[in-house]
Amino acid sequence: MAVSQLDGHRIAIIGSGFSGLCLGIQLKQRGLNSFTIFEKSDRIGGTWRDNTYPGACCDVPAFAYCFSFEQKTDWSRKWAPQSEILDYMEHCARKYDLLPHLRFNTEVTEARWDDRECVWRLRTSRDEEIVADILVSGVGQLNRPFTPKIDGMASFRGISFHSARWRHDVDLSGKRVAVIGNAASAIQFIPQIAPAVQKLYIFQRSANWMIPRGDRLYTEAEKERFARHAWLSKLYRWAIWLRHEMNWPMFRSTGFLARHTARLAEQYMRSIIKDAKLQEILVPDYPIGGKRILISDDYYQSLNRENVEVVTDPIDHLTADGIVTRSAQSWPVDVIIFATGFQSTDFLAPMKIAGRHGRLLNEEWRSGARAYLGIVVPDFPNLFLMYGPNTNLGHNSIIFMIECQTNYILDCLAQMDASRLASIDLRRDVLESFDAALQKELEGSVWAATDRSWYKTVDGRITNNWFGTTTRYWWKTRHADLSLFHLRAALIPEAQQEARAA
Repeated sequence: MAVSQLDGHRIAIIGSGFSGLCLGIQLKQRGLNSFTIFEKSDRIGGTWRDNTYPGACCDVPAFAYCFSFEQKTDWSRKWAPQSEILDYMEHCARKYDLLPHLRFNTEVTEARWDDRECVWRLRTSRDEEIVADILVSGVGQLNRPFTPKIDGMASFRGISFHSARWRHDVDLSGKRVAVIGNAASAIQFIPQIAPAVQKLYIFQRSANWMIPRGDRLYTEAEKERFARHAWLSKLYRWAIWLRHEMNWPMFRSTGFLARHTARLAEQYMRSIIKDAKLQEILVPDYPIGGKRILISDDYYQSLNRENVEVVTDPIDHLTADGIVTRSAQSWPVDVIIFATGFQSTDFLAPMKIAGRHGRLLNEEWRSGARAYLGIVVPDFPNLFLMYGPNTNLGHNSIIFMIECQTNYILDCLAQMDASRLASIDLRRDVLESFDAALQKELEGSVWAATDRSWYKTVDGRITNNWFGTTTRYWWKTRHADLSLFHLRAALIPEAQQEARAA
């Protein structure tokens, strides 16, 4: 097996989505060039590379869904489409000269901490070992599509695929199509395919709270003003952030804001859907915010089409030519599209991560993933997570959180260099105290009051969402307190040589 060493202060970053790009750019801005970004695909972009279904776009306003240090001012519309976001990410990679640091088609399959030499030893899909001082995971939470196991799937003779792996070679025109799932992705592509298909069945497990998107094109005059006046684009960005930040109380209680928003959402639905029976099955049975609040200007309209039907009878099994529900009713279909989300609570899977004393991360997380500030875990020295456990948001832009995490990691690295430290390892009591307080706060959230969601494990532990405002997270990550870590001093070169020879 070939063994490679990254030059200088060696940093291995896994994933080239927004997290990996943000950290890579900020490392270069500080003159730190000894890092490599490992990407399993042949192109950067993460979820924005993978999700190419018709109508794919962001549910955060475009001006807030880009780096604060690289504000894009010529977005085509208020809510950016997938292709435009991917173009922006590739622009950032080129502008900040990240391409020489990217290693494509290289999946990190395993990482083991070498406690004697204070390094991470990574195994790649190329049967190569990489040695790094610092390991950063930027794989995020939404990278592995989830397809439910349904009896009879092997017998279905039609075409089936997940929305995150869209089959652009499949022409849906005139086909009988079943969409299993009706959440964030489904509500974007259903209006796009509904006019073309012969029949569209939407299999809904539960209704979703939905509010209008209010999307529109930016005028050329608006784009020109934003480009000419940097202060205006920054002010606009902060206004978006503040408006979304003010929505946080909705997730903390069932107070006035939650009741008011739920009432508006239901009124919006009933103003478009005229069929009384359909109206009733589109009213959620959980508090607003308990699951992802969806935004759309055209989903409800598509449900009014004669060729579209919402099915609430649970699926029992598949046959060669369709779907059979629990009431024994058959639904003949040619194509099945799974809009069933991601394996969101299996953080870092399927990578095998082994820390001190060979402790496996999946063993550490057997009762649910947890990390201090979503970034560091005891017994896994020099390992940093981005968009890790309990850092997802229900009310604002994840880009803000990623920039906070980048700042925290860079501060750790700066202090390690200043104090000549070989490794830092979070104290277990710090995580236990942090996690206990966080979980207690989460007990009072609308997520805890909701039976099932992708924010929670099957046992009900909320592993994905941050409890609080993004302002609170920024405050906690603005500076890394190394007194919370076990510190190990770096060996002087002579001692290091003796240790390696021993």
